[in-house]
Amino acid sequence: MENEAIIRLSVFLGLFIILALTEAYFPRRNRAQSRKARWVTNWGFTLLNALTLRLLAFALPLLAVGAAVDANHAGLGLFNIVHMPTWIKILLTILMLDLAIWFQHLITHKIPFLWRLHRVHHADVDVDVTTAIRFHPLEIALSMVFKIGLIYIIGAPILAVILFEIILNGTAMFNHANIKLPQKVDAILRKVIVTPDMHRIHHSIHRHEHDSNYGFSLSIWDHLFGTYIEKAALDHETMPTGLHWQDDRPSKLSWSLLLPFRKK
Repeated sequence: MENEAIIRLSVFLGLFIILALTEAYFPRRNRAQSRKARWVTNWGFTLLNALTLRLLAFALPLLAVGAAVDANHAGLGLFNIVHMPTWIKILLTILMLDLAIWFQHLITHKIPFLWRLHRVHHADVDVDVTTAIRFHPLEIALSMVFKIGLIYIIGAPILAVILFEIILNGTAMFNHANIKLPQKVDAILRKVIVTPDMHRIHHSIHRHEHDSNYGFSLSIWDHLFGTYIEKAALDHETMPTGLHWQDDRPSKLSWSLLLPFRKK
């Protein structure tokens, strides 16, 4: 378990540095706010979320990988009952968890209380690699509880959960990154995975656009369920992102933590 955490953290930090440097040299859009203020806030959310999950681990007392270990030892869940090659179980688990996260993302836009939490993520006026780590602690806690339940139901292999967590974190940073990809490359990639241009549409201030392109990793779910939008009404360089009332206050951590409970 300790090695798993070190591996995940190493991959996360390595990808973050690569994408942050790529943003600096090949940006897709000009920034509206200073990087310093936003990054301090977004990293502040990450630290608070890490603390939240640590506290949650005392209450449950298992998180995602721990739940997979427990389900495996106790023989709980579908894949601990059904016999099939391990590699198929791993592949199906990753697909099932990715679909579940897509569905979870969808309902955070449809249920008012969940949207109040999730809009903290959308209140980032400059979408970049740090937006991928900007989530309210309550949303992170609810997401983890949902994920743990699924892992027990699926009987997810331990390796599958570790791989999924690495893939989810990596692709989320990639598709939020403010990087400019050649159009041909973007067109090919988005047939399988979510690209920055595809996901940026989801961060549009316009409701019909941000209620689309829910995928974090695979793009197939949006294509399959009719929530895919290929192009925004405006060019990516000029399209406004954030919330319809957007101002500079969400760049402050203290203000953003209380955003779910504000009237706006």
